[in-house]
Amino acid sequence: MGKILKNSKMIIKTLASEYPEANCSLVYSNEFELLVAARLSAQCRDENVNRVTNELFKKFRTPEDFCLARPEEIENIIRPCGIFRVKARNIIEMCKKIVKDHNSKVPKSLEELICLPGIGRKTSNLIMGQAFGSPGIIVDTHVLRVTMRLGFHKCSNPFAAEMALKQIIPERAQIKFCHQIVFHGRKVCVAIKPNCKFCILKNYCKYNLVNTK
Repeated sequence: MGKILKNSKMIIKTLASEYPEANCSLVYSNEFELLVAARLSAQCRDENVNRVTNELFKKFRTPEDFCLARPEEIENIIRPCGIFRVKARNIIEMCKKIVKDHNSKVPKSLEELICLPGIGRKTSNLIMGQAFGSPGIIVDTHVLRVTMRLGFHKCSNPFAAEMALKQIIPERAQIKFCHQIVFHGRKVCVAIKPNCKFCILKNYCKYNLVNTK
C-alpha cells in the first residue's frame, strides 16, 4: 500500500499537469439537468447526449414538466441516446419521485440519489461531486480500466473499485482525478492496444511494466 500511495501522489500531479481542463463533458445549467443528462449518457457518448439535451431542455425544464409528459414525447427526442424507452420511463419515474419526496429538488445525499429510478452509484457520485461539491469516486469504464492497470486495485466490480480508490485518492482530488482519468482513458489508455509508448504514466503503470518486458 505504501508504494501505491507514493505512486498515487505522482499520478495525481502528472494528470493535473496534463489535463488541467478535464471536467464533466455533459452540458447542463443546473443539478436537475445534469441528473437527466447523466441518465441519458448510459451506453451513449456525451457528445450525443449534449445534442439531445439541447432540444430536450427547451421543451422540458423542470421535474414537473417531465411528470406531465407522455413517454412518446420524450422517447422521440432521446432516441439517439439508445435504449430510449427504458431511459424515458426512468426519467419520468425519477421526476415523479423528486416531486413527491423531495419537493421538486434534486436530493443532496448519495443515499437518496441512489434510490431514484435508473440512478446508480456512478451517477450519484457525479451529482454529489459536480453539482454539490462533495468528494466521491465516479467509476465508469475508463476509471475502472485505467486505475486497475495502474495497480490501484484488482477489482472488476465498480463498487469494490470505488471503495479501494477512496482509500488512495485524497478527498479534495477525487472528482477531478476521475475526470482526468476519463480523459486519459479516451486519449491514451484505451481498452484495446493502449498507447503505452507515449503514456505520461508509463513509469507508474503496472500494466505497462508487465507488457513491455
